[in-house]
Amino acid sequence: MENLFLEGTQYTPEINMNAESGVISMVGKSYPENTFDFYQPIMDWVTAYFNGEAKNKTVVNMEIIYFNSSSSKLFFDFFDVLDEQKDKHHVEVNWIYDEENESALEAGEDFIEDFENLVINLVGK
Repeated sequence: MENLFLEGTQYTPEINMNAESGVISMVGKSYPENTFDFYQPIMDWVTAYFNGEAKNKTVVNMEIIYFNSSSSKLFFDFFDVLDEQKDKHHVEVNWIYDEENESALEAGEDFIEDFENLVINLVGK
């Protein structure tokens, strides 16, 4: 399976999905003009990854500084895919936030509430 890398822009996060290491990272801001078009390849990749040769442990590092409501919906869908795999694969999410950004911390706490069976770690920096 090929890795997926998308360079970050002013409106979109850097995406690095590495099938060999089992590490997925999203870093930056997320308010693309068309959120669903932007994230479709990411959703396709993660679905194919778990349907194919996923590692025993998958680590997702999310360091999203700011995101809009449509990105929030998409992250919910992304976490839903991860949550569906938790019984077959060890999936761990690191929600990395700036300790001075209270809304980023609250977003991480909301995802923990929504996905109580998924391992989501709040990592302040």
